[in-house]
Amino acid sequence: MLIEHQSKRPNIDPSAYVATTAVICGDVTIGPRTHVSFGAVIEAHGAPVRIGAQCVLRENLNIRSTSRNAVEIGDHVLIGPHSSLKGCVVEDECFLATGVKIYQGAVIRRRTEVRIDGVVHVRSVLPPDSLVPIKWVAVGDPAQLFPPDKHEDIDAVLARMNFAEEVYGMERQAGGGVDMDMKELTKRVTSGLASHRDDREL
Repeated sequence: MLIEHQSKRPNIDPSAYVATTAVICGDVTIGPRTHVSFGAVIEAHGAPVRIGAQCVLRENLNIRSTSRNAVEIGDHVLIGPHSSLKGCVVEDECFLATGVKIYQGAVIRRRTEVRIDGVVHVRSVLPPDSLVPIKWVAVGDPAQLFPPDKHEDIDAVLARMNFAEEVYGMERQAGGGVDMDMKELTKRVTSGLASHRDDREL
């Protein structure tokens, strides 16, 4: 399904394939010979989404830009099923396995592999030819790699990357539990998503 959002339509190369149950919304460009599988959702929310040539986008993944962060995916990239990419850059010839999560402002340099359920956090930068092991977390610039049980080490680096500001434009709050004002956060997000009320299926 192709959707016009904020008066912008997807631009899909004639040689690309988009499955009938995929959703492509707004200012999204898909390059030649790229394959978008069933259930994939690719959304441009403010900034554009650009996907290069001969990429493979597997089932039920989500790729989304934000008002602050475009998505740029190079050529010859495979992104596995159930993955989530938000406002990030992925250079040429990368392999992102099933369930990978890439967050706003992250940069994945060329010929990098992120294995099953790997995470690349906000503003983190992986150099060329990197490898993130299964379920590990990459955080920092340049990225440090941590196993998932090293929460305190991850959080120490992540605090400097300022997730709350990068993703929601909000200050991080001290204390236990959620470190953001959830009333303000949900107000901002729902206000931004209200622009979908004027979407039009093509």
